Amino acid sequence: MTSGRSVLLLAHTGRPAALRSADLVHRSLTRAGLTVRMLKGEVEELAAAGCALSPVEAVEPADAAEGVELVMVLGGDGTLLRAAELARPAGAPLLGVNLGHVGFLAEAEREDLGATVRSVVDRDYDVEERMTLDVAVFNGGRAEGTPTVRTWALNEATLEKGESRRIVEAVLEIDGRPLSRWACDGVVCATPTGSTAHAFSAGGPVVWPDVEALMVVPLSAHALFARPLVVGPHATVALEVLPDTAPGVLWCDGRRMVELPAGARIEITRADTPVRLARLHRAPFTDRLVAKFGLPVAGWRGRVEQGR
Repeated sequence: MTSGRSVLLLAHTGRPAALRSADLVHRSLTRAGLTVRMLKGEVEELAAAGCALSPVEAVEPADAAEGVELVMVLGGDGTLLRAAELARPAGAPLLGVNLGHVGFLAEAEREDLGATVRSVVDRDYDVEERMTLDVAVFNGGRAEGTPTVRTWALNEATLEKGESRRIVEAVLEIDGRPLSRWACDGVVCATPTGSTAHAFSAGGPVVWPDVEALMVVPLSAHALFARPLVVGPHATVALEVLPDTAPGVLWCDGRRMVELPAGARIEITRADTPVRLARLHRAPFTDRLVAKFGLPVAGWRGRVEQGR
């Protein structure tokens, strides 16, 4: 007998660990009376790999997360970013189980899978919202009134060079005023969530998730003023690929790509629609950094408590 509750389950079907985990999660949730929903393509891939799940509600991506109370993700950060594309429009929270390497967005590790499923069944989790970016592309530059493309990002929107042997030349604009011109490999505009991803590897700062800000990090820029920047959450960040130079390319979360001809303009602002993340643990972000990056904290004695 079902409870009327449903969970969308997404798995990295190319990982053997994900096949075993999907089978365990499916059996545990259905036994508890929850309906398990999966993408039709993943159901077929799992069946072809000898992991046929039944009963399961096979759905198309367009409305996969509508009406579910949770989207459970088995994989790494790439799988979770794919899941965010489905969950964000529906307002469904994401719960990631890390089967990859760092898995910074994931809330649980594979060895905790049983306890994670019990938390889902018991609704024993909190939900936090993470800011996202609206990204508008104008192929005709500032003179073009209507965006050629509109997209979004949870981690970052990145302007990159379109040809491996040529740099991209761009002007950075903040709130309608030009700030600097760079000949570079690219420019990363990141959210606090994305500060520990591409922006971090490029030398950007780590920003706590409850800080509302946008980071701008140039990549190998040939310029004196080429340091990471942190701007307010209501700022408009724009990048213009200079006319008569090499084309560029825009990547959002490493998943959505837009080609940028010379003269194109990108405008990046805070989006109204967040991504919602389910949290099982109340540990502070500092502890997450230490655990995910294996930071050395031996020798720490803690602060002295009052009266002792």
